[in-house]
Amino acid sequence: MGGDGIGPEVVAQAVKVLDVLRTRHGLEVETQDALVGGAAYDAYGDPYPAQTQALARDCDAILFGAIGGPQYDDLPRDKRPESGLLAMRADLGLYANLRPAILFEELASASSLKPDIVAGLDILIVRELTGGIYFGKPRGIEERNGIKTGFNTLVYGEDEIRRIAKTAFEAAQRRNGRLCSVDKANVLDVSQLWRDTVNAMAADYPDVEVSHMYVDNASMQLVRDPKQFDVIVTGNLFGDILSDLAAMLTGSIGMLPSASLGEGGHGMYEPVHGSAPDIAGQDKANPLATILSLAMLLRHSLNRGDLAELVESAVAKVLAQGLRTGDIAAGGDVVGTAAMGDAVAAAIA
Repeated sequence: MGGDGIGPEVVAQAVKVLDVLRTRHGLEVETQDALVGGAAYDAYGDPYPAQTQALARDCDAILFGAIGGPQYDDLPRDKRPESGLLAMRADLGLYANLRPAILFEELASASSLKPDIVAGLDILIVRELTGGIYFGKPRGIEERNGIKTGFNTLVYGEDEIRRIAKTAFEAAQRRNGRLCSVDKANVLDVSQLWRDTVNAMAADYPDVEVSHMYVDNASMQLVRDPKQFDVIVTGNLFGDILSDLAAMLTGSIGMLPSASLGEGGHGMYEPVHGSAPDIAGQDKANPLATILSLAMLLRHSLNRGDLAELVESAVAKVLAQGLRTGDIAAGGDVVGTAAMGDAVAAAIA
């Protein structure tokens, strides 16, 4: 699913890599295309049409680009591209969003922070994806006492918190054994329940060191000393903000992949960046986040960690060769979207 803006361009580069894995490394996989977001609205009048729903439900994994554009801003909310993405996440039960923030050694100078602060950075943000204020009801805009008033509901059930916390605890066990839960328990009742639930679960994971941090402090600490974190778990809204903040630590949002997982390994894999309509169709977009999202797809949904490592090593190789797209061009040869995709595919082949 390419989606809108630069989405189809970057997905096309990941497909190049996928084709090499099929022809040269024996990966057996079938692919189909589907429309979602603005492209789906243009074709069907629905950002998540029935045709796409059927394919999404039937497949093992989804590789997704980006959605949205200014031409859709005046549509009713349920027709906007973003509503299609939210509907797909809810429809498929994709509750766990994994967003790694890893700094490739060659890009230390591209980060907005000093190289010594970010060198060797390797953080995983685990964001709850199908609950919280994005999905809570009631919501809307209405007139109250003659004043137009907007309202949204922040709500989490204990079962939702336990489910995402389990994902985060298990991730911490596979990594360095440290989990930081981010909330706003000093002012939000929902966050107090979140913190109490995480604390209650900690006894089941004695090998994981658990800490808590308010979201405002966590934002500051990610800039001040990001390497203090290993795994961060947080709710939908806070995770949305913190993961984009973490993107800049790595040099560019164009370098960050993500996985949105449901039960049984079914997942959707997408770059963290948006549709970037200002550069769409100009061969300027960085496809590496999408290619790294493909690596996550191989690892989590297809159980091919060997091929995931091959893709990740190929990305590191082309960066070591000095190839850069414009967003990470702190030295090196600036190449376009297609040329970067070709380079990664060639490094694998």
